[in-house]
Amino acid sequence: MKGVGVTAEEWALAASAFFSGLAAGLLGMLSTIMRPMLAAMTGRDFRSFMEAFLRYADHGLGKVFNYAWSLGMAIFPIAALVFLWDDAGSTSFVLTAIGLGVVIVGVYVVSNVWKEPLYKVILASNPDGTEWEGERRRYFTINWVQLATTWTAFVLFLVALATL
Repeated sequence: MKGVGVTAEEWALAASAFFSGLAAGLLGMLSTIMRPMLAAMTGRDFRSFMEAFLRYADHGLGKVFNYAWSLGMAIFPIAALVFLWDDAGSTSFVLTAIGLGVVIVGVYVVSNVWKEPLYKVILASNPDGTEWEGERRRYFTINWVQLATTWTAFVLFLVALATL
């Protein structure tokens, strides 16, 4: 009986799908479960929640989890592209490259250009004023964009793996 082996490309694409799946789950929870709860909050409650949420998301295991999924979604697709380089015209290579592009734009650019700066604005805003409602809407919109991004990357990496 012939041995069953897993190639480096398969491992890299499986890891790509795993980490993008983690991100899709997190953003799915933020967009579908947490959003209605946050939408019902007053400005003061919303800001208090965000202060606590960001404190835990940016420290300890929360920080480790965030770094794991965000870095894993880029490192493993890059590795897969390196392993697939000799077959650069293949469906797997093309889908992986597109998935990596989606991650770079939809996760890294959106997070660094819009989401992270918005966190600072939310924490500095007057919860008794009116501007916090627009900030909350922007936060929800960014989460929906990143949900679509992570699900797209997840599907692209899975299909790339399946087409090997």
